[in-house]
Amino acid sequence: MKEEKLPEFNVEISHPYNDLDVTPIQDKIPVLEGGYASMPYGSSSGSWGWSGKGWTEQHGTPIGADVIYFSRYEDTFYHLKADFPLDKIKDYMKRAYAEGEASLYTKPIEEYKNLGRFEHFGSAENPYSSFSTLVFGFAPKGMVVVWLRFGIIQIELGKYQAEIIKDDKELEKKFFANLSVTREEMKQKRFLDVSPKEWEDYRIRYSWKPIVTSENKALKNFEMNLFYYNGETEILLRPWIDNAPVKQRAVPRELNFTWETAKGQQYIGRAYFNWTKLNEEFKNAGKDFNVNFKVAPDNSNFEVLINDKPIKIDSTRIFKSEREFHESYK
Repeated sequence: MKEEKLPEFNVEISHPYNDLDVTPIQDKIPVLEGGYASMPYGSSSGSWGWSGKGWTEQHGTPIGADVIYFSRYEDTFYHLKADFPLDKIKDYMKRAYAEGEASLYTKPIEEYKNLGRFEHFGSAENPYSSFSTLVFGFAPKGMVVVWLRFGIIQIELGKYQAEIIKDDKELEKKFFANLSVTREEMKQKRFLDVSPKEWEDYRIRYSWKPIVTSENKALKNFEMNLFYYNGETEILLRPWIDNAPVKQRAVPRELNFTWETAKGQQYIGRAYFNWTKLNEEFKNAGKDFNVNFKVAPDNSNFEVLINDKPIKIDSTRIFKSEREFHESYK
C-alpha cells in the first residue's frame, strides 16, 4: 500500500518582546493522524504572534499541546496542557485564505475557499494559501495564546493557561546543566514581575468594519492589510473590500490600503494606532460601527472617522504606487 502523505506545517514560538523570553524543555504537539509534532529548538523570539524564525517542517494536523517550559524572567517552570477545539481545527484545515490578487487568476476572489491543505500556497495562478504555521505566544503568568497562520493571514485559535510546576528540582538540574549561570544568578539579573493584562486586553474585540471613502467618485479600492494588536492579520480584497462585513475584530495596530483614481494615480495609505487611545474610541463607538478612512479628493491625505466623527491617530502616510490589479485603470 502507498503510504499516505501527511500535510506539512511549521511551528513558531513567540513572546511579547525580548526581555520576556521562555524556553521549552519538553514539548509534544499531538496530531490527529497519531504521534506528535515538535516545537523549534531554543527559546521564544520575535514579537507577539511572530517569532521571525523558521524551523523544520512538522507533519499532520495539530490538535493540542503538552509543553513544559521555563520562564527566565519569572524564575518559574510551567506546564501547558491544552486540547484544541477539534471541530474548529478540522474546519480551518479545509480553508485556504486569499492573500492578494494572482496575476493569472481572473475569477472573483473570495475571503477563503475550502481547498484543503495540499499544494495550496499563493502563486501567480492561485491567490489562496492553506494552513501553514502553528504559532504560540507566551505571555507572563502562564498565559499562552495560539494562532493559525495561512500564508500571511493569522487567526487566533484560543487562549490557554499553563500551570506552575512547584516541584521543579529535577527540571532545574536539567535546564541549568549546560548554562554558564546558576538559577540564582539568572534570577538576580533577569527577574521581572509583569502582569499578563496588556496581552489579555489586546484580545478585546468590537463589532466593526473598515471602509475607504472619498468625494472623488473615481476612487477604486483594491486591497487593505490589517495588523491587529492581538496578533491577528486580515486582508480585504476586491470585490468584497467595498462591502466588508461587520464582525468581531480586535483593535488594529497598523494597516495599509491601496486605491486608484485614474491611470498613474495609484496610492498606498498607511495608518498607525495607539492601542489605549483607539480602544477608548472603540469602547465609546456603540455597536456595529464603521472606521472610515476618508481620502481627500486630490489623494494628498486621508483622515480617520468613527461614526462620521474624526479621531486623532498616531500617524498616517501616503505613498505613490504602481502595482497592476485586474481592474486597474488602463
